[in-house]
Amino acid sequence: MFNIVSLLFKYIFIIIIYMFIFSIIRLIYLDIKGMDFVSSGDYAYLKLINRKDSLPFKINEHYSIDEELTLGRRVDNDIVIKDPYVSKYHFKIVQDEDNYFIEDLDSANGTFLNGERLEDAVMLKNGDIIRIGNIEFLFVNKGM
Repeated sequence: MFNIVSLLFKYIFIIIIYMFIFSIIRLIYLDIKGMDFVSSGDYAYLKLINRKDSLPFKINEHYSIDEELTLGRRVDNDIVIKDPYVSKYHFKIVQDEDNYFIEDLDSANGTFLNGERLEDAVMLKNGDIIRIGNIEFLFVNKGM
């Protein structure tokens, strides 16, 4: 009798271990599947410098820049950020040939490039830091 109960507990324990391992592998798979990978090649993008979980609103880690990119609170922007420090139309990045230019769209709190407030359109360089309110982005241009 004892051998049968012992054998039964042994198989139940093995099944529980396999279920635990399966759930861990499933969580890893779902986490990797949900990641937003930036594709390789010649392109430019904005990378969030802040810790994503420290911000009280939804924001992505990367935003690719095509010919034009706008950021603001309104839903018709390319990047929509529901932050009280962000204006309805805050800034715009435009591609001109192989260069990218950033322009503040008369935002209330301003757009800062490497710590200096933007007054006119400025050409972006690889590694520039763009700050609006408490949010900081790193400009990365892989085409340079």
